[in-house]
Amino acid sequence: MPLSRPFLLLALTIPALASAQSQPLVVANFGGANGKAQEVAFLKPFTQASKVPAKGVEYDGDLGPVRKMVQTRKVEWDVVEVESSELTTGCKEGLFEPFDKSKVPHTSMLLAGSVQECGVGAFVWSTVLAYNGATLKTAPRSWADFWDVKKFPGKRAMRKGARYNLEFALMADGVHRRDVYSLLATEPGLQRALAKLQQLKPHIVWWESGSQPPKLLAADEVVMSTAYNGRISAAVADGATLSTVWTDAIYDIDYWAIVKGSPRAEQARAFVNFATTDAAQLAFSREIAYGPTHYNAILQYDNGRKRVIDDAHLIDLSMAPSDLPSAPGNLRRSLGFNPTFWVGNGAQLEKRFADALK
Repeated sequence: MPLSRPFLLLALTIPALASAQSQPLVVANFGGANGKAQEVAFLKPFTQASKVPAKGVEYDGDLGPVRKMVQTRKVEWDVVEVESSELTTGCKEGLFEPFDKSKVPHTSMLLAGSVQECGVGAFVWSTVLAYNGATLKTAPRSWADFWDVKKFPGKRAMRKGARYNLEFALMADGVHRRDVYSLLATEPGLQRALAKLQQLKPHIVWWESGSQPPKLLAADEVVMSTAYNGRISAAVADGATLSTVWTDAIYDIDYWAIVKGSPRAEQARAFVNFATTDAAQLAFSREIAYGPTHYNAILQYDNGRKRVIDDAHLIDLSMAPSDLPSAPGNLRRSLGFNPTFWVGNGAQLEKRFADALK
């Protein structure tokens, strides 16, 4: 298949990187719809443009395999997709190669926080409130509605664990998103969040895989769920009558990191540079509704797409409707995940959460 014009232009900017290395460049990602989108937008076009074979492998985000590769000096993965907390942890442990910010080609065009010491932002994703529009007569608008079992009777689904749920609990209890982490860092704030979750405990169905919320909602097993926005968008594309509430969603950036000691580090850096261009980012977001980190791709995303306007968006016309987490209107009303807070406090918070919700 010939390269499309945007990727043809990219190809002209990539040096000849094919080498005598017999092994392809290996990019570890989280699989599923995300992995398929990366194959279309990043891996195949990069291979065509650079003549460096690149393949994806699926992993669950745990840093254990990366640690083992680095410690044994048998590095089989070159680039890994990591969440922000794992990037922070892996960088401190020396598992990733550093990035020179001055040598990342599009630094000035990437969202704030995209270029870190050991990683470059791959895309933005959000954990949102999702519901089945065909089931609920009144649409929920907030986490307070998620907790309101009288107005919205039925089960709710939440990801099993403290992360995100403690933040949602505080926002449901009236805490503004700007104050969530400062309050959660205190004992009274933590107790308040846990008490709020206790209120909802009889109505919670716990999920562990991102594929579960759309299925639970479609089957009417729950009336609302926390969910990854990309999973909901993918289900909607397949015909599901699901909707997303962006107010007080939690957004985070997944990063590209290069495994320390990769024998293909040069090719790996070329891949990261390629995958963070506006053309590649836009192609990725066309496949799955995770947000580009490149501003040009964000601005181009809705060109030619049918926009769906509901009465919630009519409240503030500056919030142009979009299913992208990095769309300005969605970022504006979302809470940015704090990886430093969770790396420092995650273990004890998970224990307190587990003990409180036994």
